Amino acid sequence: MESCVTPRPSRAATVSAVTAIGLLSALTIVGRASDATQHHRLPLDIVVGVVATGLMLLLPRRPIPTAIALGVLAAISPAATPASTASTLTIALRFPLRTAILVASFQATAHLVQDLLYPIGNLPFLWFAVLDFAIHAALLGWGQWIQARQQLLGSLRERARRAEAEQGRRVAEARTLERTQMAREMHDVLAHRLSLLATYAGALEYRPDSSPERLAQAAGVIRTGVHQALDELREVISVLRDTEIDDLPGGRPQPTFDDVHALVDESRQAGTAISYDDRVTDATSLPPATGRTAYRIVQEGLTNARKHAAGHPVTLTVAGAPGDGLRIELTNRGSNGTSLTPGSGTGLVGLTERVQLAGGTLDHGRVPGGGFRLEASLPWPT
Repeated sequence: MESCVTPRPSRAATVSAVTAIGLLSALTIVGRASDATQHHRLPLDIVVGVVATGLMLLLPRRPIPTAIALGVLAAISPAATPASTASTLTIALRFPLRTAILVASFQATAHLVQDLLYPIGNLPFLWFAVLDFAIHAALLGWGQWIQARQQLLGSLRERARRAEAEQGRRVAEARTLERTQMAREMHDVLAHRLSLLATYAGALEYRPDSSPERLAQAAGVIRTGVHQALDELREVISVLRDTEIDDLPGGRPQPTFDDVHALVDESRQAGTAISYDDRVTDATSLPPATGRTAYRIVQEGLTNARKHAAGHPVTLTVAGAPGDGLRIELTNRGSNGTSLTPGSGTGLVGLTERVQLAGGTLDHGRVPGGGFRLEASLPWPT
């Protein structure tokens, strides 16, 4: 016999069904008791009704044997008809089609025997047989349709769960691969740059008799190379360490939105004039990931201002509230034309990707009259 394919009903559902079946059996017995021709069968109807109702408690655990027993009782007395009909529907809900057809056929045959023993008024046996098989066919189809629908919904939920897990795994693998490639590429870049620095440092050590112009040139290359190497190394470490948690195990704490004030003060101490307007409402409710992204935006903007517009004032405005989003605007007037510490030119590209991953937008470009503007918008849920 095939095993069940749907879960058993809960205890509360079983008790409710047994109570309803008991009431229907009682009504059937009362109706037959009012018929003078069936009055002498009242004791048998009561016994069959009680036994059939009691067997309903076994239906969730032993559905097939219980359904067969209820079919036998239905052939003996109409008092078992409600329980027998309920067992047909239960089998159709929980078992494959072949098993459900066999049980439904047995139940329909049992009711034909019942009509032979206790004919219903003027209803011919042929019409009773048609109604009997039509009702059991309807129960069979209804139960199988509900079972198929439940299986479909369960399959869709399982597929969605697997797809979500697979998507998460692919994203994690892609991030790991990307960070590994970035670390390998930056290692090659740093190795080249540091070897170049070692060459110039050796020239300064072993050729102190060089002309002042050549010594100054070598010192300038070393200074520029050190700044570039530090910037690239800091960027790689930041990308490799940055996660969605506040503190990394064994690593340095990740910056938060509260660190923006310290970042501004640090730039001011370095000689940059900054006008900082903080219009953020309830900064404590800002998500940590959004706060880190905001910090990186301000950091990149101030770094670019020092590189390309050293000595020119910077205007920084940060505004937002829960539900309205977080807006950051950084503008520097004027430009030196050249960068004191040239970079790779990918800082804003990486920053744009970071902002997009956070669900925000980033806009940057030159402003009329000279200067540069960096504007970002980040989501801030209520």
